[in-house]
Amino acid sequence: MVEKIVIVGGGTAGWMTAAYLRKAFTDRISITLVESGKVGTIGVGEATFSDIRHFFEFLDLPETEWMPACNATYKLAVRFQNWREPGHHFYHPFEQLRSVDGFPLTDWWLQSGHSDRFDKDCFVMASLCDAERSPRYLDGGLLDGPFREGTEEPVGLTMSEHQGKTQFPYAYHFEAALLAKFLTGYAKDRGVRHVVDDVLEVPQDERGWISGVRTAEHGVLEGDLFIDCTGFRGLLLNQALGEPFISYQDTLPNDSAVALQVPLDMRARGIRPCTTATAQDNGWIWTIPLFGRIGTGYVYARDYCEPEEAERTLRAFVGPEAAGVEANHIRMRIGRSRNSWVRNCVAIGLSSGFVEPLESTGIFFIHHAIERLVKHFPGNDWNPAQRELYNEAVGHVMDGVREFLVLHYVSAARENTQYWKDTKTRKIPDGLAERLERWRVQLPDSETIYPYYHGLPPYSYMCVLLGMGGIKLTPSPALRLADDTAAHKEFEQIRDKAKCLVETLPSQYEYFAATRS
Repeated sequence: MVEKIVIVGGGTAGWMTAAYLRKAFTDRISITLVESGKVGTIGVGEATFSDIRHFFEFLDLPETEWMPACNATYKLAVRFQNWREPGHHFYHPFEQLRSVDGFPLTDWWLQSGHSDRFDKDCFVMASLCDAERSPRYLDGGLLDGPFREGTEEPVGLTMSEHQGKTQFPYAYHFEAALLAKFLTGYAKDRGVRHVVDDVLEVPQDERGWISGVRTAEHGVLEGDLFIDCTGFRGLLLNQALGEPFISYQDTLPNDSAVALQVPLDMRARGIRPCTTATAQDNGWIWTIPLFGRIGTGYVYARDYCEPEEAERTLRAFVGPEAAGVEANHIRMRIGRSRNSWVRNCVAIGLSSGFVEPLESTGIFFIHHAIERLVKHFPGNDWNPAQRELYNEAVGHVMDGVREFLVLHYVSAARENTQYWKDTKTRKIPDGLAERLERWRVQLPDSETIYPYYHGLPPYSYMCVLLGMGGIKLTPSPALRLADDTAAHKEFEQIRDKAKCLVETLPSQYEYFAATRS
């Protein structure tokens, strides 16, 4: 029976895991987290999926308690800048795609040729992002209309058909180090033992199972279940247990990033309620607006760009405010461990796998892995079927996200450098080529996207294909014969709703300034 859990490594992954497991099992299980005082958190400003709200709800943490402590802001979408051509942008929003007469609104949009902005025609959120609006009013009320209709929850916004989670109309940006600090306090207040020490050795018993971790000052920390949150090092899973790592570099070449934390006058700048991914000659730059600063970084491939060039590009992109700000150069391990649960060790976070920062999947992987661990928690017999189910779920999530991210590069119209030309001829994951051919004649649906749960519904694929502009798409032939009156009415309702919300909602900065006053 599992009576003692030892988590090795802190940061976002370690403390999210400690907090969640403590809430799930209370004092029925002993939890110890050991982390080095010499190893910092890689995260420099994190963006999330909207399902992260379920994590904070599970911990009984209201936004008013944790968001100010983490300089957090709202995220309504991902904004893609210059992926099609310079000056062009589009949004991948957190919003259910409407349908008319059994066809998604995007099909009607393709048939009607409304404009070059499918996102503004088919979704409300794009207009709110352009106008930098908060999803909440100053009194805390959530934006209404198609999301609420008199209830406390959004109506019909489904995160996935596999898990049935409700998709909330926004996610969050937060400072990773501050969230780890906040969750440290949460977990310790509820009985998690915190050990600051260096792990020197990982002893194993005759079966090859981990028996403890030997530390420099606290001796051997014994446990029944060990959770590896040691980041790209994979100290327990990959190094001690020798579990192989499966690289995704053959399909996703970006292997490096340089990041800056830039203090800015956000009142003057404004807080755009989205993560922005701006295409560059050899990769792309993320911009994550927090309350008081931005987190920004250039994700690139060393085969095309040296670290010094990447840093110069990033500083020029940010402007004079970047002068004197220390750069953090990161070498990323892109791919996943063959199995994330081996014997009595479970890897969560970067030690399990990572599929580059595009679309903000890192925190989602952590949250999903923790939920799955609770669902498949080992019993007295350590039935291997639980491990197999866990490893299948985690593997499918990462492989599915890999395919979704490759789609961004394959479908982007940009081809101005060798980097972008090569994205059109590079190997793509098995299955994606066949799916792409189907999507040329029928937009993605639940039957034609990656078949296992990976957190991304069909409309996400539609947004990427429609926005990137590199693949010719066609509406259903049936729409040529259909009455489009109802579709035109739906487009008009979206336009009117967006206009109303832009006029009545406060800006992000106004909202967060008011909550802090």
